[in-house]
Amino acid sequence: MTTLIHPTAVIHPQAEVHDSVEVGAYVVIGEQVTLGPRTRVGHHTVIEGWTEIGADNHISAGVVIGTAPQDLKYQGEKSGVKICDRNLIREYVTIHRATGDQERTYIGNDNLLMANVHVGHNCQIADSVVIASMVALGGYVHIASQANIGGVLGVHQYVHIGQLAMIGGMSRIIRDVPPFMLVEGHPARVRALNQVGLKRMGSESREIMPMLKQAFRLLYRSHFTLTQAIPQLASISTHPWLQTLCQFLQESQKQGRRGLTPGRHLLSNS
Repeated sequence: MTTLIHPTAVIHPQAEVHDSVEVGAYVVIGEQVTLGPRTRVGHHTVIEGWTEIGADNHISAGVVIGTAPQDLKYQGEKSGVKICDRNLIREYVTIHRATGDQERTYIGNDNLLMANVHVGHNCQIADSVVIASMVALGGYVHIASQANIGGVLGVHQYVHIGQLAMIGGMSRIIRDVPPFMLVEGHPARVRALNQVGLKRMGSESREIMPMLKQAFRLLYRSHFTLTQAIPQLASISTHPWLQTLCQFLQESQKQGRRGLTPGRHLLSNS
């Protein structure tokens, strides 16, 4: 029978590696690592620390997962990385474990991380997110489901990116990106609704599109302040997507958050 583990791979005897896992040449897998069924690990990959990886993931060559965070606050505490199922992680991606005891960097299901992406400590990535090549996520970045991030850009630490948002390549993201919006530029601005992404959702998006267009005009083509706009947004519809947008806008103003990426009119609290 052909072995699934290359003879040059170095796997700690205490690591939990499912019998169906494929491990390429010169891979290093540490003591506290768990690898789920049918996951494939490309050659020269390093997986360390308290790292849990689920089923059916494809990890390409030269990936580094679970090494210590690039954070001066980190003092060697037990922290980890959790990667769920069916993720495609391409060449030379780096994913650092969290800062803080028992904290973890988290990646959900069905995500695509293209070559040379960096996922910093304590990042939280939901499901069905696409991150193009050469993107660097600072620590504590949160990315909601179905967001699409263009290549060769940086995302400042603590930034939140909303559901179905799209960010154009080579942008500079230093503030929160609201759900369903298309953001681009240096400095970044909200340019339009992410209509391409919304149309891919099919019948559900056709139902909600007129409401989102109304919301966009209210936020970025009127002269309302954010405080004035949010109650009007909530009155447009009780649809869950509108409620998601309102909640995101409100939470972005809380202490410790980065604030919102502006549009044509710079929304404020006042």
